[in-house]
Amino acid sequence: MGVEIRDSPVSSEKIAEMKTFVSDYLAASVENEDGGGRMRWYPWHSAEYRFNHILNVTDLAVEIARREGADVDVVRVASLFHDVAKLEADQDVHAEEGARVARQFLETHGDYPASFVDRVCDAIAKHSYQGSLGDLSLEARCLVEADLLDKVGANGTVLMLLRMGYEARTHMDSAEMIERVYERGEEAVSRVESDAAESIAHERLKRVRWFREWLEGEVARMETDDRP
Repeated sequence: MGVEIRDSPVSSEKIAEMKTFVSDYLAASVENEDGGGRMRWYPWHSAEYRFNHILNVTDLAVEIARREGADVDVVRVASLFHDVAKLEADQDVHAEEGARVARQFLETHGDYPASFVDRVCDAIAKHSYQGSLGDLSLEARCLVEADLLDKVGANGTVLMLLRMGYEARTHMDSAEMIERVYERGEEAVSRVESDAAESIAHERLKRVRWFREWLEGEVARMETDDRP
């Protein structure tokens, strides 16, 4: 019996079109807000950061999907749209709103099978799920795991250091702040289900651990009572 080769419903040109749409949608979300929006002065609440996060998550999710045998097309498209509504919707509904935007795009920009659209939108709608990832479809799980992992490692460390600057903290607080990144990473490891995601998480945690140890060795400690 021969092996069935399934044509991808999503061409590279369609992926490029989706990326352009998502980038433009995020930029428009910022432009349409009064007074700068929710914490817009934080760089990770900008359209540029959010789009970069989306691309990072997409790369991670596709890697996990390939290693775990998930439908890569569903995972890739869901990842590209998962935070499209992040800058215009409240946090507790941005996933459902993102699924709505994705469905509208997919149903008007191609001849995708209804089952494909449904699976993509299901993964987007559930990417903020806080329960056991074993309750989700394999494709939704890949997306959630990738979303968790983007906040771990070198990227999460840099974001925390940026936050220190915006909060006017000194370098004396750096070891404490990096400890938060490590704790977040450990929490991510405790949630992921797949071997692929767990392997990536441990590698990223290793980087944070090394950096934390270097900081503890180089940054002089100060007692709280001694601070002005």
